[in-house]
Amino acid sequence: MPYAEVIGDPIAHSKSPLIHNFWLDCLGIEAEYRKTHVTAEGLAAYFLERRSDPDWLGCNVTLPHKIAVMDYTDDPGGVRERIGAMNTIASETGGPLIGTNTDAGGFLQPLLRDKWKGTSAVLVGAGGAARAILFALTSLGVPDITVMARDPAKGQALLDRAKVKGRVIGMADPLPAADLLVNTSSLGMVGQPGLDLDLAPLVQDATVYDIVYAPLETGLLKAARARGLKALDGLEMLIGQAALAFDIFFDAEAPRDRDEELRALLLAA
Repeated sequence: MPYAEVIGDPIAHSKSPLIHNFWLDCLGIEAEYRKTHVTAEGLAAYFLERRSDPDWLGCNVTLPHKIAVMDYTDDPGGVRERIGAMNTIASETGGPLIGTNTDAGGFLQPLLRDKWKGTSAVLVGAGGAARAILFALTSLGVPDITVMARDPAKGQALLDRAKVKGRVIGMADPLPAADLLVNTSSLGMVGQPGLDLDLAPLVQDATVYDIVYAPLETGLLKAARARGLKALDGLEMLIGQAALAFDIFFDAEAPRDRDEELRALLLAA
């Protein structure tokens, strides 16, 4: 049976199989979506094995491989230069592995839906997800961007490669008066340290967006709701990027009219 999958380390928490298999069932498509644990050391062997499997349609990529997988893929869309990270790899048997990024589009969907019009944003983290989200925000023309990073050099490198004139602050520094705060890191995820920030400096109608979805209600989102701020959880981006990847893997449009039912399933899982 044809299949796609998500790879990462760790991977047990991933809800992507539930999302894709729900859509496959809705549409009556004979295929499946799995999750597979792949370590950094095992990436080369993984792709070598999968390329010889005629049923393999491709994979999504989660932490910590979104940058490393670029070494194994072709890049006809210029994702390396424009974003610098890949989260979706498509395959035709015996052909090249084609890498792209659906994180940027998935991230933007709820902001566009809510007609967000801010001019300043803070990104927590400087990894592969941050690259896609920085690209998404610059595509909206957001002029004022701050990166909060444990490693200031990595934060500056994120801005430099995107040719963005932002600023870098440390994790203990106070937040600026921004319109949008995005946690692009794994902080707050199950098994990871929490993200404890003083949200007081944010503007009164700021949006706090946490891409972590396990747990769904992170400490950061609880703090945002307690201050009366707009809170966007990790399912927003997860479902959005999954819908774009679903079309790539299965050549079908995800049935987004079933989002409420899907979200209920994800919350119960």
